[in-house]
Amino acid sequence: MVCVGGGLNLNFSEFRRGFLDIFPMTLAYAPIAALWGSVAASKGLSPLEAVLMSAGVYSGAGQFVAMDLWATSMPLALFIFAIGTVALRHVLMSASVSRHIAGFPRWLASILLFWLTDEAWAMVERRALTHPITVSYYVGVALPLWPNWILFTGIGAALGQAIGDSSRIGLDFAFAAMFIAVLAGFWKGPKTAAVLIASSIFAVLGKIYLPGAWYILAGGIAGIVVAIITYTKGSQE
Repeated sequence: MVCVGGGLNLNFSEFRRGFLDIFPMTLAYAPIAALWGSVAASKGLSPLEAVLMSAGVYSGAGQFVAMDLWATSMPLALFIFAIGTVALRHVLMSASVSRHIAGFPRWLASILLFWLTDEAWAMVERRALTHPITVSYYVGVALPLWPNWILFTGIGAALGQAIGDSSRIGLDFAFAAMFIAVLAGFWKGPKTAAVLIASSIFAVLGKIYLPGAWYILAGGIAGIVVAIITYTKGSQE
C-alpha cells in the first residue's frame, strides 16, 4: 500500500484486480481505435490531430459520429449538439457510479470521471455488487483503456485507409460483441431480463424513429424506469 498526498492510500493488489478485470477490453479497444484512426485519416485529419482528438475527447461513439458529420455543411452548433446527445449517457453512468465513489476526495472523483467509459462503468458496477470500490481499483479498471485508445488511434491514422471497410471484416460489430459479453456478467434473474428487454426495445425504436443518437438515451431511460418499477428492497435480481 502506498500513501500519497492528502492521506490517499493506493493499494497495488486492488489496482491489479482492476487492471485484470479490464484487460480483455483493452484488447477489444485496439482494432476499434485503429479503425477510428483510419477513418479520421480518410477525412483529412493528420495522425497527430487524430491522436489529440482521442486523448482529449476520448469517446469512441462520439468520435465516430463526429467523423460521419465531418464533411457535411452542418452548422457548428448542431454538430456539437449531435455529438453531445451521444455523450448524454455519461450523465447516467456518472450518477450510477457516484454511489460507489462517494468516499473519494471530491477533487479526485472529478478528475477520475474523465476516464469513465462504458466498459469501465460496467466493470465498476459489477465489482460493486460484491466489493466496495476503492480508488486503486477504479484507477486500475479505468485508466489503462485511455493510453491504449490513443496508441491504436495513432497506428490506425498512420496506416490511413489500409484497414478498409470495417463491415467487411466484422470490426463494426466489435463494440456490440464486447457489450454483450459485459452484460452477461450482470445477469441476476428475470428482473435483469426485463431491464435489458426494455432498453433494447426502446433503443431500437429510437434508432428507427428518432433523429441523431437519441436512441442511446431512450434505451438508457427505459432500462432505468423498468429497474425502478421492478425494484424490491433486499432483492438480489
